[in-house]
Formats: sequence, C-alpha cells, structure tokens
Amino acid sequence: MMMSPGLRKTSLIIHVICSVGWYGALAAYLVLDFTLLLSPDADTVDGARRAMDLIVTYAILPLALGALVTGIVQSLGTSWGLFRHYWVVAKLLLTLIATAVLVLAAGSIVPEVTDPALAPTDPVVRRGTLPHSVGGIIVLSVIMILSVIKPRGVTRHGWRRQREERRQNREKKTLAAAARAA
Repeated sequence: MMMSPGLRKTSLIIHVICSVGWYGALAAYLVLDFTLLLSPDADTVDGARRAMDLIVTYAILPLALGALVTGIVQSLGTSWGLFRHYWVVAKLLLTLIATAVLVLAAGSIVPEVTDPALAPTDPVVRRGTLPHSVGGIIVLSVIMILSVIKPRGVTRHGWRRQREERRQNREKKTLAAAARAA
C-alpha cells in the first residue's frame, strides 16, 4: 500500500529526526565515554556515568526504536519496498542488530551509577562501553551513508516486483487502447 504524499513526507521527517537524533545522542554518549576513560576526578566519572544512564534511557533507546519503526513504515509505504533493494535490506539488518544490541545491553551499560565508590580509577577497567559506543557510531554512519548514496542493486524479490508491475502496466495500456478503439 502506497502512502499519500503528505503522509509519506511526514513519516520521512519523523524517520530522519529519530535517526539523526539517535546519532547525536550516541555522539554525546561517546563524549561521556571518553570522559569516563580519561578523567582522573571521581566526581566527574560519577557524573559521566549518571549522564550516560540518562542518555541511554531517555534518548538513545527511544530514538533507536523510533528509527527502526519509522524506517519499516517508510519502506512499506513507498516504492522502495522493504526487500526490493539491497541497500534497504542492509539498512534494516544493521538497524535491527544495533537496536537489539542496545536493548540487550541497556540494563548493564552503566552498572556502577548508583555507587560512586564502585567507579574504577584504572583507565583500563574504565574502558567499559567505549567499544560499543565506537561500534555504534560506525554502524550508524554506514546506515546514513547507505541512505544518502542508495547504491544500485535490486534483490530477486525486487526484480519479480518490477516484472509484475511492467506486465500490469502493459495490460492497462492494452485495455485502454482497446477501450479507445471500441
């Protein structure tokens, strides 16, 4: 089912807001992750951990879920389709993986936030979520690049759909020509 132009634009705007918001919130989280790693001050480390918990709970997680849902709505309601183009499938898989990792890890991202005495002082121990943060930024960057570049490549499903649409268009033209001739 194709969306009306107004609905399509509205859902696209919401999708872009969620996606870019997710990226921005993750960038803020990454800054706090580096602060956690590099700061010698226990109060700063505690503040960074508390802020990280808030960012994950109230920004990153809702925006990730919003980007996933609106992306699926966009693909199902437009000619791009969910499984027609390889770049859409790649975006979907990367978004699903990133969201799943986030949901599974959200509860354990900032375990020491309630007790500053537990905050480690050794930078090697403090590394904590830095690999996840950097990996998340990389994955989201790849997703955004795919969104802008839209590399060519139609899946087998996409080829079948294109052939079916061409056949239907030929049939419509034939029926219209026959109606005009009659």
